[in-house]
Amino acid sequence: MSDVTQILNRIENHDPSGASELLPLVYEELRQLARNKLARERSGQTLQATALVHEAYLRLVDNENKSAWENRAHFFGAAGEAMRRILVEQARRKNAVKRGGNANRVCLNEELIVTGPVDISPEELIALDEALQEFEAIDPIRARVVKLHYYSGFTLPETAEALGVSLATVKRQWVFSRAWLFGKLRDR
Repeated sequence: MSDVTQILNRIENHDPSGASELLPLVYEELRQLARNKLARERSGQTLQATALVHEAYLRLVDNENKSAWENRAHFFGAAGEAMRRILVEQARRKNAVKRGGNANRVCLNEELIVTGPVDISPEELIALDEALQEFEAIDPIRARVVKLHYYSGFTLPETAEALGVSLATVKRQWVFSRAWLFGKLRDR
């Protein structure tokens, strides 16, 4: 069992020192995850990688909302999900009517879904999040593949390992999920 997994188990058992010991072990990986996410955002993003890491970490180790993490991969998947939610919340705030949020929604193009966003606007991020939420209601397993691979930055083999399924299964689910999301976003 890795150091991270042991500390995650201590946090789950309400050991107050666990959270302070965990951050130094995972900080650089969380910053890299945050940098990858922010690189996909539109230029002019006001949120910095450090702030994104700290906000996500606080949400992850918050005593009231604490989750039980099975292992290191599960923790980083949860961190990626927390960062996604923070970015979506920020996009929604920026898109509020008082900030010009009544502008027309822009559809994502196929390259954005297939290869990952290069320059994604708040409107596009919100549209993608809404489509992903709809997809999750229909097919939660494939939606989890999207979240781990696309948002958390897991490779397809890492996604397969985190989900406990074969790489071939994850590849099929990823292809199907991309096609479904592209179709949903094209129709908006």
